Amino acid sequence: MAKATRKQALGRGLSALLKDPENDINSVSDRNADKVVGNIVELDIDTIEVNPFQPRSHFNDDTLQELASSIKELGVIQPITVRKSDFNKFQLVSGERRYRASKLIGLRTIPAYIRIANDQESLEMALVENIQRQDLDPIEIALSYNRLINEIGLTQEKLSDRVGKKRSTIANYLRLLRLDPIIQTGMRDGFISMGHGRTLVNIDQKEDQISLYEKIVKNSLSVRETEHLVKQYHEGPIQKKSSSKSSVTTEVFNNGAKHLKHYLSADIKVNSTFDGKGKISIPFSSEEDFQRLKKLITGE
Repeated sequence: MAKATRKQALGRGLSALLKDPENDINSVSDRNADKVVGNIVELDIDTIEVNPFQPRSHFNDDTLQELASSIKELGVIQPITVRKSDFNKFQLVSGERRYRASKLIGLRTIPAYIRIANDQESLEMALVENIQRQDLDPIEIALSYNRLINEIGLTQEKLSDRVGKKRSTIANYLRLLRLDPIIQTGMRDGFISMGHGRTLVNIDQKEDQISLYEKIVKNSLSVRETEHLVKQYHEGPIQKKSSSKSSVTTEVFNNGAKHLKHYLSADIKVNSTFDGKGKISIPFSSEEDFQRLKKLITGE
């Protein structure tokens, strides 16, 4: 407890240092920069502005209120990170939920790590910090990866090193951005999982993606069932128009086809759709063969 009090006192002391115009810090080479940069400082919450580069735009009100209640009881356990923007002015790099929750309960100061960073470095830090969170949905992660590649100019290999993920993992997330926005929203809202999305992305036509997505949600299909649905979609136009297919029905058709082939001594074809409809094709080699098949089928 005494150790924590000493840290808080140190943070308040450094805060006072930052309010002195003669000690304004704009680079790591400035006087007293080593005392402030990288240390925990108690900053006036009104001197901090939200990071315009923040990749996360949605904050759940209920969980934010829960965090506010926790901070009210225990304080801000993990300091936020800010960057120096102007004299006694700071910009949030990471920790916006803690910042918002602290403002909700009327805290006047908040513990913070101070960084010296330009706009690109600030964006990169915010994006990487965002990716490390545990409660992100797959689309948020994919969008952050995409921005690191397109706006920061990182290759997938460098991005892999920066975030500690395999290149194949990063590629799988990025592929999700090829899904129709309706499906991306469904994934963010928890209607389908990343596994569902990774399967649907194998369909190029957006309208077909949406059609199958609606069937997945309506029938509560598992990822494995979705894989089967997509496989049937790729097998032909009859399967594309179908709505659902049970493994039991498939087994009935397969067994029935074998029985008919044996009974008629013909290489019959059975084409079925997901909803149990279909057609039977019976080839014949001559008029005599046709009459043979007719007699077997009709008994005449």
